[in-house]
Amino acid sequence: MSSKHFLPNPTHLLLTSLHSQTLTNPSLALDSQNKILYRRPSQSSESQQVHLISGGGAGHEPSFSGFVGSGLLSAAVSGTIFASPSAEQIRTCLFSRLPPNAETLVTVMNYTGDVLNFGLAVEKAKVAGKKVEMVIVGDDVAVGRTKGGKVGRRGVAGTVLVVKIAGALAKRGYKLEEVAKVARLVAGNLVSVGASLGRVHVPGRAVATEDEGEKLKEDEVEIGMGIHNEAGVGREKMELKDLVGKMLRMMLDKNDKERGFVNVNSNEVVLLVNNLGGVSVLEMGGIVAEVVKQLGEDWNIKPVRVLSGTYMTSLNGLGFSVSLLNVVNTDIGGPGMIELLDDPCEATGWPAQIPKSTWEEKNQATREDDEGNGEEVRESGLKVDAKAAQEVLTRALEAVVAAEPDVTRYDTIVGDGDCGIGLKRGAEAVLKHISTTPLTGDVVVDLANIIPVVETEMDGTSGALYAIFLNALIAALRSTSQSEKEASSKVWAAALRQSCEALSRYTPARPGDRTLVDALYPFVYILEKTGDVKKAAEAAVAGAEGTKGMKASLGRTVYIGGSGFEEVPDPGAWGLASFFQGLAGIKKAEDDSNGWEKL
Repeated sequence: MSSKHFLPNPTHLLLTSLHSQTLTNPSLALDSQNKILYRRPSQSSESQQVHLISGGGAGHEPSFSGFVGSGLLSAAVSGTIFASPSAEQIRTCLFSRLPPNAETLVTVMNYTGDVLNFGLAVEKAKVAGKKVEMVIVGDDVAVGRTKGGKVGRRGVAGTVLVVKIAGALAKRGYKLEEVAKVARLVAGNLVSVGASLGRVHVPGRAVATEDEGEKLKEDEVEIGMGIHNEAGVGREKMELKDLVGKMLRMMLDKNDKERGFVNVNSNEVVLLVNNLGGVSVLEMGGIVAEVVKQLGEDWNIKPVRVLSGTYMTSLNGLGFSVSLLNVVNTDIGGPGMIELLDDPCEATGWPAQIPKSTWEEKNQATREDDEGNGEEVRESGLKVDAKAAQEVLTRALEAVVAAEPDVTRYDTIVGDGDCGIGLKRGAEAVLKHISTTPLTGDVVVDLANIIPVVETEMDGTSGALYAIFLNALIAALRSTSQSEKEASSKVWAAALRQSCEALSRYTPARPGDRTLVDALYPFVYILEKTGDVKKAAEAAVAGAEGTKGMKASLGRTVYIGGSGFEEVPDPGAWGLASFFQGLAGIKKAEDDSNGWEKL
């Protein structure tokens, strides 16, 4: 649980958040005193007969302020964080923030405070002669029938499907009775359940201590946690696969008398996977994939629509919920639920929709041809002793693997800690490649076969730098092969220098910038000058060691700051220097220092 907030004052936080909606959607206005966000008077809003309003405690954004707009809500009334708005706020909305002759559908989630306050306002409106209907949504299945008792099911993220479908129907001009009927049909065919890895901290409240039972253990997940920090139905230690399996059983097991609220038996099912606020988009993608996979394999359900995103949150809750809509006939002689769900809307909180035509096309076409890098690499005729080259390259790559702990330690101090692992992964991949595909002795062919391995296994900045350098090295060697037949030190030095020049076109890194270039350039310079690989490797090591205390001009170290750069060399330079040391036989191979001379 994080208790840190950019806006720790809950009152200021709520009012500025509501105000922001008017900045991102100019068709909206804010009654800040009553915390009502509503559509500004316009020809389109005034001509609409039926209007939807909803609301509840804050902290669930974009529900419901983010859903105010054409095709969804005409207004949303907000309480304080996790607390219902007052009946007077809601009455003001019904009487003064909608068109004068509006017929209104009020949708509210099944929580006592919300039901009572919205219900009181609705009754006042009816007494005043206004035409108003109210639909209470309870879609949560975590709390079973026995425990739920007279209260019934809690309202959670499935509520947004009620709002979207009913809002679309209202925009199409249907009567209040018809809009209310369809809203109740949607609500009655919804099942939802959530799970979370932790509680949230409400701005302005004291931080709960561990002995109050607020904090889940590191490996625990709470199943059925509510959207107001309410405890779930249990805590368990389980991986995502098992968690999703249990959540789907809670929603779909017909034999579960406690939770079998809806018989999901339609040919059309809508899936909504909702982010409770704190799950990364990357992880949400993995969760969606697991849910869809298990629906198909275990329940023979292939959703006709899959919605994923942040629809109803619990502040920055580190959890998600799954909702299923069992699509049924609306029986109003008009559009169906799916068609209404696909209707466009203008609300900042509703994600851009995939159009109906794309869903119904069911396009399964793919592009799977692998053209590779073009034609098969031709032999260059530029040769080395294949066996000696294999031994030397293996030794150099093993030196990189052995250097990983040092490189990782250095990068943890001045970077993000991934440089050593990246270099090791690339080295091990090339080692595996040359063990199954031994070098041929043609330097261009061998290098061309190694480059795809580097490009595939080494990501990030260093991976791109190495890939550019090696591709340029192939071009330089092939050019040299027209006049040379033996890959001598002189040939290598000239080709490496051309590769350095090619690399310089894509990066501003130069010696003195604290990068791998500080090891690369000295190696190439001394090799070209002396033809001695060992002296060149020693120059690379000296260049890498010289980066200690050198202030970075490029890379992530620039942003990190601190004095770590004074204590350790540049990780990338040290990793490359280790490769050159292994190449020259300086490390762990002193008995074979003539390897390069053989080559």
